[in-house]
Amino acid sequence: MSEILRKLSAHGVSLWLDDISRERLRTGNLAELIRDKNVVGVTSNPTIFANALSKGDAYAPQLHDLSVRGVDVGEAVRLITTFDIRWAADVLRPVYDTTGGLDGRVSIEVDPRLARETDKTVAEARALWWMVDRPNLYIKIPATLEGLPAITQALADGISVNVTLIFSLERYRQVMDAWLTGLERAAQAGHDLSAVSSVASFFVSRVDSEIDKRLEAIGTPEALALRGKAAVANARLAFAAFEDVMASERWQALAARGARPQRPLWASTGVKNPDYSDTLYVDELVTAGTVNTLPEKTLTAAADHSSVDGDTVRPFYEQAWNTMAALREIGIDYDDVVKVLEDEGVEKFEASWIELLDTVAAELKKA
Repeated sequence: MSEILRKLSAHGVSLWLDDISRERLRTGNLAELIRDKNVVGVTSNPTIFANALSKGDAYAPQLHDLSVRGVDVGEAVRLITTFDIRWAADVLRPVYDTTGGLDGRVSIEVDPRLARETDKTVAEARALWWMVDRPNLYIKIPATLEGLPAITQALADGISVNVTLIFSLERYRQVMDAWLTGLERAAQAGHDLSAVSSVASFFVSRVDSEIDKRLEAIGTPEALALRGKAAVANARLAFAAFEDVMASERWQALAARGARPQRPLWASTGVKNPDYSDTLYVDELVTAGTVNTLPEKTLTAAADHSSVDGDTVRPFYEQAWNTMAALREIGIDYDDVVKVLEDEGVEKFEASWIELLDTVAAELKKA
């Protein structure tokens, strides 16, 4: 195992792979990454599944059977994706057991076309939870305004949730409130709170992509000097908000009943700008009690040359506030940035889901 990845884990950062495919599962590659790269979880999204279906023949036998049975394309996609998620959950089950349920988790996302529909999101979350039927599953629900009550209801039902597509600090605080409310209702319903888990996926690299574009449009030396700083500052302040909640009486009451913290998860950590270090969003977001979900390319880079010299989040709150203040002073509209990113995030996942449906439909016709 890479000594660097061992250090990251020792600092309390759980490394999850941001990818899944039938090929990765059947060749044993996921098991190898667990063994050799300290991977302790897996996340998926519509784009990942669309890419997996477009390559190789790993899905051909199942597609053939679905075609013979005359299964419609929407149900076929559910059956294909839940098959992979169930398999990955079984591969990661030893990690889940040895970490007492902290890690060994696998995430599957609700149909992103439902991101603005609360009741349908809840119904889909329940269906996926039932179909996969593994205790180490997370259902991914987007942190849209309509997603917030769905998050609460899913948790109240005893469903473990990965809240995704979080960009803003205000929305993150709303997510944590929805999470706490869900746990309180789960307790009232008699659920074992230690079995109801959650993470909050705070997106990182896309923040720099959007703000850097705006800084370059401003074009002054002061603006250009702020490129590549917003995303890390935003994530660090998210962790400060998380610590505030962890110190609250409301959380302490739930913790006394066995509840687990909703760990911050750094998502979208593949670096988009080639001028930046390819491990930027690993090196600058090291702190205990977090998850970093990495594309395999970023995981490999981190294993090779990531810099792990201690906590790079908690000591830098003041610096983060100063960065955000400087961005505001130079004309960056933070509220507009995060709105654009959320809207684009939903649109991109919807487009990937439609691509996935189209791919499966075409494969069913050929099978």
